[in-house]
Amino acid sequence: MFLLGGAGLALSACVPTRGPTLGADGKPLPQVYRIKPGDEEVISFRLLDSVNTLRAARSLSPLAFDARLNAAAATHSRDMSVQNRPWHFGSDGSSPLMRVQRVGYTGRLVGELISETYETELVTLSAWMAQADTRAVIMDPQARQIGFSWFQEPNGKIWWTLITGA
Repeated sequence: MFLLGGAGLALSACVPTRGPTLGADGKPLPQVYRIKPGDEEVISFRLLDSVNTLRAARSLSPLAFDARLNAAAATHSRDMSVQNRPWHFGSDGSSPLMRVQRVGYTGRLVGELISETYETELVTLSAWMAQADTRAVIMDPQARQIGFSWFQEPNGKIWWTLITGA
């Protein structure tokens, strides 16, 4: 009886595990990335560390967070959600330059990157780095400050905004 019980337990461990769901292209479909309360600082600094690692590889100065740029990024992320479209103009017609001026940023706006996704900040950074025009904003040698924020909808969609300034 003891041997049969042990064999039954061993066989139950052989149940195949379910792998990721694959899309039509054969690649795994992305999973919804849920940002939990209290994760804000970890996410922000993980992004900043990654950006600065990429910049260091090209002997560029590191970026530092600027609270005003963070505020402009947060405002725009929420506004993109309200508009339900990723674009650089606010629902009031504001441009990235107008938004950084509104929060009191006196430096020069280098650029703004946006994304609408269900994926992590590092996947989003990777997508930005894969395109020459968005990579140029992150790797601009004149950039010294960064603002970064997001807004996550209840369905999991995340609106990311990254702003660089000099």
